[in-house]
Amino acid sequence: MNFHAAKAFILDKLESELSNQLYYHGIHHTLDVLYTVEELCYYEKVTPYEEMLLKTAALFHDSGFTISAQEHERLGCGIARDHLPRYGYKPQEIERICGMIMATKIPQTPKNKLEQIMCDADLDYLGRDDFYDIGRTLFEELKASNVLTSEEAWNRIQVSFLEQHSFFTRTNRKRRAPKKQRYLSELKELVAEYEKN
Repeated sequence: MNFHAAKAFILDKLESELSNQLYYHGIHHTLDVLYTVEELCYYEKVTPYEEMLLKTAALFHDSGFTISAQEHERLGCGIARDHLPRYGYKPQEIERICGMIMATKIPQTPKNKLEQIMCDADLDYLGRDDFYDIGRTLFEELKASNVLTSEEAWNRIQVSFLEQHSFFTRTNRKRRAPKKQRYLSELKELVAEYEKN
């Protein structure tokens, strides 16, 4: 596996092919997920080999956005299957990587520890200090693609999303879940205000 060459290829592809209206799903998100995967691999005591697979999945997980936002996980797996063999990835490694990518599809459905780490890395911001800042970029992206128009609709979606979401790894249940609960309470109060008006 030539991870560094695969990384250079996919970052170049994302840089040149992602829409500039992807305020959330831009290359910065991919790099954030990559960094979080590294952190979680350390805390969850993942082997170096499995960490390499996870980091590859992190780099490719939103590459489908270079084609379409619809079914982007499946499209990202197609990109991984097309390009990873030339970087020395074996078919069974690519299938494991695709399993990790597909696990991030909402609602998340991880089937093993590596997929759980991938899911938690993808939505790590839900329990971080930059929750509102990153959430704002997702709102802007959804507005740009005419999925949402009002902040009220966005906040209602956030409440229902946070209520249904749960972290999978021991690490993130401990370090992210409490703050996520606080954000949920704050957003519920905000949504309750709408009811009064």
